[in-house]
Amino acid sequence: MITPPYSVADQWFQVIQVTDDLSVTIEPYVHPFLRANIWHLRGSRRDLVVDAGLGVHSLRQDVPQLFEHDPALVVTHAHLDHLGGAHEFDQCYAHPAEALHTPAPGTLRGERLTDVLGLQAAYAAEFPELMVDAAPGPEFDPDSYELRPPKRWLPLTDGDVVDLGDRTLTVLHLPGHSPGSVALFEPETGALFSGDVVYDLQEGEELLDAINGANVPDYVDSLNRLADLPVTIVYPGHGEPFGRPRLLELIHGYVGSRTARSRTS
Repeated sequence: MITPPYSVADQWFQVIQVTDDLSVTIEPYVHPFLRANIWHLRGSRRDLVVDAGLGVHSLRQDVPQLFEHDPALVVTHAHLDHLGGAHEFDQCYAHPAEALHTPAPGTLRGERLTDVLGLQAAYAAEFPELMVDAAPGPEFDPDSYELRPPKRWLPLTDGDVVDLGDRTLTVLHLPGHSPGSVALFEPETGALFSGDVVYDLQEGEELLDAINGANVPDYVDSLNRLADLPVTIVYPGHGEPFGRPRLLELIHGYVGSRTARSRTS
């Protein structure tokens, strides 16, 4: 069980309204490295939920609105911070290259996380002992945490359409961060739900491509593809939304650095 100095959180999830029909749920007591966004887009026929968080606490119990309107849960990729709560949904969608039925071991221990994800050893020194700084309940045992496969999952491939009734989003298969990473693009509005394909960075950070299943040439191709799309706003898997100028800056920075690196290696 979790022990001092960790306390029990009054409310594990925080729900932020972004637009009239879009909200994001986050887990504020989770370390930023694993604090993923759970996007909820309302449609006239059904809702879209993009990713399912870490799975430390029950979404169905604390954020019931995610489940009220026949949600289409899209898991952008199978890392623990995006797949964790997927088992609470009746079904979910993901690319076949992501092994949702046999997820990798999960852990909340910082040192073990580097092994689970195949991260460079330098990350171990940056992570705390536990990747949460509070408990969702008094009986919480961080060492009992594990990833659970979804009840049922259906394949998504490049070009598939997610139809919400009054709006449609196109599936983009964008490997690089993981083999089956997908994003969702709404051509009518220019909105992109990017998962971990691209997200904003702080100074000194880089998009994560030194991880199990990552592939740098694929990542370069995927980002070049994004640069050619008329994206106006990005709703990423981590952090705040950002617009097209920042998207292009992130893409050009990554592609330029990796192209230079390949020439000198």
